[in-house]
Amino acid sequence: MRGFGAAEEILAVRPPHPNPLPGGERGSDSVSTHALTRLLAWLSPSFPVGGFSYSHGIEAAVEQGLVRDRATMIVWLDGILRHGAGRTDGMLFAAAHRAVLAGDEAAFAWAVERADILRASSETALESRAQGQAFLLAIRAAWPLDELPRWDAVIASTGRPVAYAVAVALVSALIGVAEGPALTAYLHAFAANLVSAGVRLVPLGQTDGQRALAALDPITHSAAEAALAAPLDDLGGRAMAVDWTSMIHETQYTRLFRS
Repeated sequence: MRGFGAAEEILAVRPPHPNPLPGGERGSDSVSTHALTRLLAWLSPSFPVGGFSYSHGIEAAVEQGLVRDRATMIVWLDGILRHGAGRTDGMLFAAAHRAVLAGDEAAFAWAVERADILRASSETALESRAQGQAFLLAIRAAWPLDELPRWDAVIASTGRPVAYAVAVALVSALIGVAEGPALTAYLHAFAANLVSAGVRLVPLGQTDGQRALAALDPITHSAAEAALAAPLDDLGGRAMAVDWTSMIHETQYTRLFRS
């Protein structure tokens, strides 16, 4: 399907990356030390977005016997990163990041709207919306950014809550982190949170959790690269088993997680 307008143009032509922070260097993948420490703080498990309470359907996958050890968890998370939310959110992360750099409010609003509606289940929608809103709430309270109110107004104009991926893309662009490092960091944090859920659910030991995260590291980089290169015509996920487990989790009798 064609005709995405301004958002499609932003994905086709990547503007230069501004670097408003002192001590940084310009470059497609350069990250200043000031921006790096901010991004590390914002994507840390200690940042108050409630990520620990979501499993992205993994709890139901464990209940169904689809995820039962480290090997099957790696395969499952590979699917999420490369074909599920990692892919869809990665593409919308890129669209939002590029829109902010270009100062294109219409394209940013497009990314906000698509990121809100492209959810296969009510629980994954909650997972994305709740974390996105909590993320920006914490940024406003503790890490205020001069340009954020402008984009807050764009989000409000859509009448939709901001998705977590779009929220992280927004502030990453505002502090001058290039789209490649920013998206890779976001997907790494996403994978780490799902590994943590798997460690608790399977259950696995902490060392096995780290082995799984290490195995997923090249997959995370590959997923980020694919999302950055993908055209908007190809927007969408294809991890149907993950969508199914997310849906049946909504009525699962005993649950530890919200998704």
